Amino acid sequence: MKDNDDKYEKAERGSTKILPKTVLLILLCGLSFYLGGLYCGKNKLQVNDVAKAGSSLDVVDNSPQVKSVSFPECSSDYQDYTPCTDPRKWKKYGTHRHTFMERHCPPVFDRKQCLVPPPNGYKSPIRWPKSKNECWYRNVPYDWINKQKSNQHWLKKEGDKFHFPGGGTMFPNGVSAYVDLMQDLIPEMKDGTIRTAIDTGCGVASWGGDLLDRGILTVSLAPRDNHEAQVQFALERGIPAILGIISTQRLPFPSNSFDMAHCSRCLIPWTEFGGVYLLEVHRILRPGGFWVLSGPPVNYENRWKGWDTTVEAQRSNYEKLQDLLTSMCFKMYAKKDDIAVWQKSSDNTCYNKLSNDPDAYPPKCDDSLEPDAAWYTPIRPCVVVPSPKLKKTGLESTPKWPQRLHATPERISDVPGGNGGLFKRDGSKWKARAKHYKKLLPAVGSDKIRNVMDMNTAYGGLAAALVDDPLWVMNVVSSYAANTLPVVFDRGLIGTYHDWCEAFSTYPRTYDLLHVDGLFTSESQRCEMKYVMLEMDRILRPNGYAIIRESSYFVDNIASVAKGLRWSCRKEQTESESENEKLLICQKKLWYSSNATSETK
Repeated sequence: MKDNDDKYEKAERGSTKILPKTVLLILLCGLSFYLGGLYCGKNKLQVNDVAKAGSSLDVVDNSPQVKSVSFPECSSDYQDYTPCTDPRKWKKYGTHRHTFMERHCPPVFDRKQCLVPPPNGYKSPIRWPKSKNECWYRNVPYDWINKQKSNQHWLKKEGDKFHFPGGGTMFPNGVSAYVDLMQDLIPEMKDGTIRTAIDTGCGVASWGGDLLDRGILTVSLAPRDNHEAQVQFALERGIPAILGIISTQRLPFPSNSFDMAHCSRCLIPWTEFGGVYLLEVHRILRPGGFWVLSGPPVNYENRWKGWDTTVEAQRSNYEKLQDLLTSMCFKMYAKKDDIAVWQKSSDNTCYNKLSNDPDAYPPKCDDSLEPDAAWYTPIRPCVVVPSPKLKKTGLESTPKWPQRLHATPERISDVPGGNGGLFKRDGSKWKARAKHYKKLLPAVGSDKIRNVMDMNTAYGGLAAALVDDPLWVMNVVSSYAANTLPVVFDRGLIGTYHDWCEAFSTYPRTYDLLHVDGLFTSESQRCEMKYVMLEMDRILRPNGYAIIRESSYFVDNIASVAKGLRWSCRKEQTESESENEKLLICQKKLWYSSNATSETK
């Protein structure tokens, strides 16, 4: 795109080389200028200011092909629309290993070009930290999970709110007591050793919410299923979550990323299909990381009667699980009551045995299988062995939190051009940018913004700069960009791979702030801008914000589309006052569907 900018600038400079030589030409030029001014004045793009702070610039239609656009409203039955996990389409896909719950995105000709409406009666979300314990019923108006899980105290409807008592299937005494026991078994949860975690089959993310208070950042994972809105409940509460399922495709995370993985009766058949689900947990777990399981078949001796099975069947299942974990180079770390903890090997002695045993199952993956390939990549029935050249990726070698946030990760050397100096400069750059953003948008750093997405990060610089604010950041790395996501995780931050030519794996209205840094410039040859902007509108909460940092070439086109989304925007200078790039500070308006009824459920 830089070449296009250069060509555009050269064309402008070239047009000024020929100077008028006669009075006639002067008059013609003057007349042309006058008429052009009239025309441009009539077609000037109007963009309203939001949260005025500092000096704003008018957004002027001076880039080529700026067209006025507008989008109709989607019908009200699309209020919880998730394009790539749409239950309306599930019958088209197979049921084997629940593949229908994986991502299946609509083709271009079937994409919705309309604005997803909020539920009737939607209110601005309750602010953090109160939101961890309660949310507005009308924002997530789903009763199935309330009725089915009421005896397990997942949530409870009282008046116009849902309350979250902190219960769960395996922690009837509350999630805090459950995590206290877990910390007794895993002291590394207390001293900053464990920073990132993933919860598979997360319920309403009470486990991840409790860990936030203990300095552990958790990605709560659940599919779109009969529970309707597990992930939406989690995000409404202000807890990190993403739609996903361990099925036939790898999860969108790099290898050796999470410090801990957790399953609390998540009903994943760990020992079936050759143990492929556990192989995927092994891949994304850092060497020395912990896998925690509560529920079947742990403590089967005392629990089997409540599981609608036999003690013999559960004993056999537990023995199979133990054998499978041992073959993957896990070892039992601790066990008490309903909780069992295994630790992934942090040295290659065990993995060397796999290489030397031709009959070993699961076998070691061959070198042609990229360990970080995780975007529509099939799960393979083999063990991904940590690279022996990486000496500091293991949990015991990783600096403890919060020191690891600013320590140069070893894996930055795997990024083309990456090095310690670049990493330090990136940190300084984003510290200055975050300070500038707060001047332009005072809501950043306040309780108005909780769920943040950096839509095309490099090293998680923005998230690091905002780490002391009451928010969390989902760092997104393009599946077509340099693989920097391992660096993000090594810093103790969370993120995911994604292709912005498709919809993101989340419900509508789940983020308070979206940050874009050159995304349209880098992806303009692959994605049509309006679809990316429509997706941004879908996942942005009403009254939420977008900070769009783009080349001057694109910014007015973006503003035109934003106007069609009913956003109000203003153009601002960057912190360096560069003429090559500008900032758009936008806010999404709260509106209600024109065809919504006034009745309440």
